[in-house]
Amino acid sequence: MNNKQKELIESLVKEGLKRLNSPKTILHFGTIPESETLLNDIVKYPHFYVLGCVMDRQIKAEKAWTIPYKIGQIIKSFEFKDYLKLSEEEYIKIFEENRFHRFNKTMGICFYLAIQKIHLEYNDDASNIWKNTPKSSDVLNRFYDFKGVGDKIANMAVNILIRDFKIPMSDYSAIDLPPDSQVKKFLVKNGFVNENASPKEIILLARQLYPKYPGILDIAWEEGRKIKNFKHE
Repeated sequence: MNNKQKELIESLVKEGLKRLNSPKTILHFGTIPESETLLNDIVKYPHFYVLGCVMDRQIKAEKAWTIPYKIGQIIKSFEFKDYLKLSEEEYIKIFEENRFHRFNKTMGICFYLAIQKIHLEYNDDASNIWKNTPKSSDVLNRFYDFKGVGDKIANMAVNILIRDFKIPMSDYSAIDLPPDSQVKKFLVKNGFVNENASPKEIILLARQLYPKYPGILDIAWEEGRKIKNFKHE
């Protein structure tokens, strides 16, 4: 790693630690104000955050995060008990009629199964996923257990809980750098990996660069979005 690359990593870590250690503020998910209010209230509406994470797949994040709110508008309630009343077929119909996603049938099923998992495994309270200062690996694995959630979303979800929602965990070492396209763009542009680098290579790189909390480097996602007219696979 050359001096410029070292400075870039130091800058990412510095900004990540600054956010980690700063007081909690209102998060902006890029959605409509009413949806933002519910997403930020992870005490009363923790299911909004979890469902938003599950939906954040192959569409713009801003669109994905509005889906729990828009469904709440349709069923005329934002309470978990009312989301629980709908069947899988009803969720599929809502998704397909409203074109919420690129993959409406699939994501309608994922939404329904997420509701059922929160009901059956977390006693109707999604915040039980992260209560009682758990190990970061335990919370990560709980997100992996939701249908449709992979490396990118699981690590993003836990990272936001730690850094932005200030949820205490006993360690941060299991949180990897999500191998997002914007992260890859930043890493390729600055010579950390080549354009053919796999998600696994990106994850391993972050573990080498900052082993006690690899996910702190995900500020690279924001930096990647600033890079224009740069193509890579």
